[in-house]
Amino acid sequence: MSDNRDDDFDARAASDGVGDAPSVTCTVCDHEWTLAYELDEMQLGNQSFEQFALDHMRHTGHFPDDVRPWVADCRQCREGEEFLSESPARRWAKTHARHTRHSVSLSHEDETSVVDPE
Repeated sequence: MSDNRDDDFDARAASDGVGDAPSVTCTVCDHEWTLAYELDEMQLGNQSFEQFALDHMRHTGHFPDDVRPWVADCRQCREGEEFLSESPARRWAKTHARHTRHSVSLSHEDETSVVDPE
């Protein structure tokens, strides 16, 4: 992964130059991967980093290094989801709150907010 990191995962997935594929590390797995397959074979483009992180989570039960998911947890039932960006996390929280009339905690890194039913 390039040293120019920000909160936009699409920017992290962008190549630093022609022919350079970004890389992803995982200290839990003690491994580093380049995203050449996601870029060249799967043609995911800017979403290659996000797709790799989601696939890694599905297969290993944890995210790679530097991935800080948005976590939406219902405060009343056991429903919850993790997302790699704010927009779908907030959409899930609002939809769940609206349909169930339950409040949902929405957290990212050290910040937490609550989405209440309208």
